[in-house]
Amino acid sequence: MEIAQYNESLLAAHQRAFNYIAAETDQTDAILNKLAAFQVAIPSWALGTGGTRFGRFPAGGEPRNLEEKIEDIGLLHKLNQSSGAISLHIPWDIPSNPAHIRALAAEHGIRFDAMNSNTFQDQPGQALSYKFGSLQHVNKAIRQQAIDHNIEVIKHGIELGSDSLTVWLSDGSCFPGQLNFRQAFQNTLEGLQEIYKALPDNWKVFVEYKAFEPNFYSTTVGDWGQSLLYASKLGPKAYTLVDLGHHLPNANIEQIVALLLMEGKLGGFHFNDSKYGDDDLTVGSIKPYQLFLIFNELVEGMDARGMNHAKDLGWMIDASHNVKDPLEDLLQSVEAIMLTYAQALLVDRKKLAEAQLNNDVVTAQEILQQAFRTDVRALVAEARLRAGGSLNPLGYFRAAKVREQLIKKRGLKTVATGL
Repeated sequence: MEIAQYNESLLAAHQRAFNYIAAETDQTDAILNKLAAFQVAIPSWALGTGGTRFGRFPAGGEPRNLEEKIEDIGLLHKLNQSSGAISLHIPWDIPSNPAHIRALAAEHGIRFDAMNSNTFQDQPGQALSYKFGSLQHVNKAIRQQAIDHNIEVIKHGIELGSDSLTVWLSDGSCFPGQLNFRQAFQNTLEGLQEIYKALPDNWKVFVEYKAFEPNFYSTTVGDWGQSLLYASKLGPKAYTLVDLGHHLPNANIEQIVALLLMEGKLGGFHFNDSKYGDDDLTVGSIKPYQLFLIFNELVEGMDARGMNHAKDLGWMIDASHNVKDPLEDLLQSVEAIMLTYAQALLVDRKKLAEAQLNNDVVTAQEILQQAFRTDVRALVAEARLRAGGSLNPLGYFRAAKVREQLIKKRGLKTVATGL
């Protein structure tokens, strides 16, 4: 079934909904153009079923190699026209033929977003263990192994046309006295400095932080302040990366975003949602208003600095789940991001600034909640339609029995490489 054929049955209802919201919205075309330009990178590891410490239940038809991962993201992008990038994890996704992989991605309209290194696991045949950390480790040889791996990841990224590296470290401690905090920080900084030297001139490095897990007493890049400290010491190509699940409960992530933008040190986002911790749930499934408040600060802060919404920050999903079809989950996550971005674009910034200057707390709340409560689904759908996508990507996915086709092609027992 062709997308245009599927859209035909939905057009009349969509047009009624779009005409209404267009009549209620200023600068409709400008908003549609921004929505069309906004792309969210799909992580290669999210294309297979996620899991927990207790088990993993593959969905069947999962991608067995990098080529099939690119095909899956190509399908997502064909449906929503907003998933035009892939973020690879090395060594899970080492391309055996970079030229072939790059050409395949281009066929699907996919570019390569940030490359991700992995020093939080020991790989088969690895000489030295990361059990007690990587860049922070007391053993210089282990630190050098982690440095060399990140430089290898940069080289793979250069071959594929990426222009950024994300470094997430699970380094830390589980018990008091296990490590010297200052020495761990210094070791990590020195390792990051060696990695920074290997960056091409046009590259960025994103220093990701996390408050907990797998180390629970301390983490060596534990919060946005520590990440900003590293990034500031490294230089102008280093930025902080915010993962929405990597904070302590009730952290004011929107304030963190505002200050990092103000300092010119916000590099990108990993979108997900959580109830308890780093749950990696579907974006917007638990705390949609928090997501809106974050996007409100993103739009305001980027506009204040004259930044391009689509290109000047790295936008990526970092989610997975054990009970959902991975592709359906990703379609829902991208949809949630696009809806929330559209709502943030609707905020009356002039009136909000006036309310803030007048200490009019009630009006400020009303302005934000008016935008949040606006049903923008028709705006996002119209942007997709004009770009050649589906009016209802999830509906098409099910109507076309995509998962059934993938199982038939790849098998019921396939397990995606990576996690």
